[in-house]
Amino acid sequence: MDPVHPQIETYASAHTTPPPEPLAAVAAVTQEAMPNPGMMSGLVESRLLEALIVVSGARRVLEVGTFTGFGALTMAAALPDEGQVVTIERNEDTAAIARDHIGRSDHGHKIELIVGDAREELGRLEAPFDLVFLDAWKGDYVHYYELTLPLLAPRGIMVADNVLWRGHVLDADPAEGEARGVIAFNELVQADERTHNALLTVGDGLMLAWRA
Repeated sequence: MDPVHPQIETYASAHTTPPPEPLAAVAAVTQEAMPNPGMMSGLVESRLLEALIVVSGARRVLEVGTFTGFGALTMAAALPDEGQVVTIERNEDTAAIARDHIGRSDHGHKIELIVGDAREELGRLEAPFDLVFLDAWKGDYVHYYELTLPLLAPRGIMVADNVLWRGHVLDADPAEGEARGVIAFNELVQADERTHNALLTVGDGLMLAWRA
């Protein structure tokens, strides 16, 4: 199931500011060279993250799941020169590709790439972060949520991608482990009195959560 009709998705992308040339090149390489290019943040999602950074005046951003670096570079470009994106990627080969893209960017100096298991690395980070973006292994979303919530600034916001998981959140007994992870995450956030939240039908679903 497509949570949003493909023609509406196409229309939305066509009416969203396109990425600048350096980022467009990263997106093109990802689409052409990676076996799973759908893991890259979509244009509308990326621009929404940029908007959240701009309107909140964010200075520090945490990303769980770097992939090829498109999302980290998009967010870094929206930060002031002294801003910082800390991004964590477990796959060493993918991290090497991201590191190359980051090294070529004018905004690369704002990005710290950590290669490792986020479940271990998150506990080593110092708060606060103004924006937290989760876009990694969905089966671990509950763990990421619990580990990143203490790192969130008092007026910070957490954004989790793919929380509709191609409509499988509606399955009575989802077969995929990642679908079950997404469902558990959505239920946890909905019931959590520590935060308020909104699930947006953007792309494959975005969960926004902030301190109550």
